[in-house]
Amino acid sequence: MHHTKRKWLPNLQKINILYKGKKRKAYVCTKCLKAGKVQKAL
Repeated sequence: MHHTKRKWLPNLQKINILYKGKKRKAYVCTKCLKAGKVQKAL
């Protein structure tokens, strides 16, 4: 059994999002952004 100690971390980006109607900075993974799970604040 050959195991590696490498950790597979998500690609997190700190962006402005809309949370409960207010603008807020948060760390969001790029997969969530592409899937439309998080609404980006403009």
